[in-house]
Amino acid sequence: MAFTLPELPYGYDALEPIIDAATMEIHHSKHHKAYVDNLNKALEGSAEAEKSIEELMSNISKHPAPVRNNGGGHYNHSLFWKILLPSGKSAEPSEKLSEAINTTFGSLDTLKEKIATAGATRFGSGWAWLCVDANKTLCVCSTPNQDNPLMDVAECPGTPILGIDVWEHAYYLKYQNKRPDYLANIWNVINWEEVSKNYEAAL
Repeated sequence: MAFTLPELPYGYDALEPIIDAATMEIHHSKHHKAYVDNLNKALEGSAEAEKSIEELMSNISKHPAPVRNNGGGHYNHSLFWKILLPSGKSAEPSEKLSEAINTTFGSLDTLKEKIATAGATRFGSGWAWLCVDANKTLCVCSTPNQDNPLMDVAECPGTPILGIDVWEHAYYLKYQNKRPDYLANIWNVINWEEVSKNYEAAL
């Protein structure tokens, strides 16, 4: 079973002006497609190719670097596209998720600050995450490259419910070296309905 590039649930220009159309098109049709193609190539002829992407991630230590890098790229971006939505189209977090955010972080604004810090202080390329850990508690962390908390090698294990790409290809055409500006503005296009669904599923 070959992995496939998921279609976006919106047009490349739908997230303007927060994320520009050129970035979205290159990010999806070039970068993500390359991860999918290279993952399929790395798994060609292997029984592992029949496993779900989540199964691959949870046992990634058993796989060579091409599976880790490209499998992570596919999983991470597939989540990323779903938790984005045109500005003004998404409501607040669900009541259950809001309660968990307030209990763990004190407020939604504090959560945003923690994720911004995780993303801004990630040296080089990587991701900032909001996850549900083994105790069913929310936590924030970051991972390098295309790693994610679902991997069995993760320093911050958990089930990702929101992930923000801080590779330069995700923001550089519009924001250049101003990663903090990108991290501040992206909240205008976060799909809280999808993040809330992810939270319920992670529980």
